[in-house]
Amino acid sequence: MLKIKSFMLGTLCSLATLGLSASEQSGHAIMEKMDRQQREISDGTMMRMQLSTCKFGHKNKQISCVDTPRVKVLESVSKQYGPQKKDSKGISIVLEPASERGIGMLTYNYDDTTKDTESWLYLSALGKVKRMASGNGEDSEPVSVFGSEFTTEDMESGNTDEYTYQILQAGPFGDRQVWVIEATPKPVRAAKTEYSKLLYWVDQERYTLLKAQTYDKRGKPFKQILFKDIEKINDYWLARDVTLINLQSQRLSNMKTESITMNVTVDDEFLTQRTLTDFAFREKTLEALRKNFQ
Repeated sequence: MLKIKSFMLGTLCSLATLGLSASEQSGHAIMEKMDRQQREISDGTMMRMQLSTCKFGHKNKQISCVDTPRVKVLESVSKQYGPQKKDSKGISIVLEPASERGIGMLTYNYDDTTKDTESWLYLSALGKVKRMASGNGEDSEPVSVFGSEFTTEDMESGNTDEYTYQILQAGPFGDRQVWVIEATPKPVRAAKTEYSKLLYWVDQERYTLLKAQTYDKRGKPFKQILFKDIEKINDYWLARDVTLINLQSQRLSNMKTESITMNVTVDDEFLTQRTLTDFAFREKTLEALRKNFQ
């Protein structure tokens, strides 16, 4: 018991020295634990997903599509890198509709704060790979994921040190107990994000997100993200249904995970531009990974 008390006292002294409140430290610890779980889920993982996007409206206080959703079926493969697995590489290929089959997107995300996310888009009809503008600052547009309301920034992990955190409250959210945590970008992040702050509803037991709310640079509500159908797969909690509601464009996108396989071996060469353009090379690897879907 004395050792525990000494450790706690030492920790509190260290926080005081760093100028961090207990709320900031515990908020960061919660977000880091949740982010670490997400990085572990993404390390050597293949998914088949359905991505749909539509214009939405309100009816009987419910949000629903007011036009026919644009639906795509994708397969994606991801892998984490670096000593703490905070760098990531991921590739996604469109399977349906037939008119877009083979369109692919390759994304590299770095823990190094001096590096922006890198993205490449392959347009199968043109047979060309296009480098997407990096960064999310005032001089560049965020990179949309296949024309949806999701952007590469929304899909990032491993950047928890680029924010300060405050636990705003703790209590029930539906039938779950959550922490509501506010994340504010530090200067290094503020220069390349389209958000001025974010709110997270974190499940206290499973350390998964149930809801997120982002605010634009003017402090106005921007995007709301809802996480549903949370299942335990390979000892990890995973939301198989994620809906992003863009309150400013009045459009929403939904991403459903239809199949998934985790802890598979992914060759580094597969996560390169060669996979975007070399159909035979791509299909050989994907076919082997598909056998593990659940």
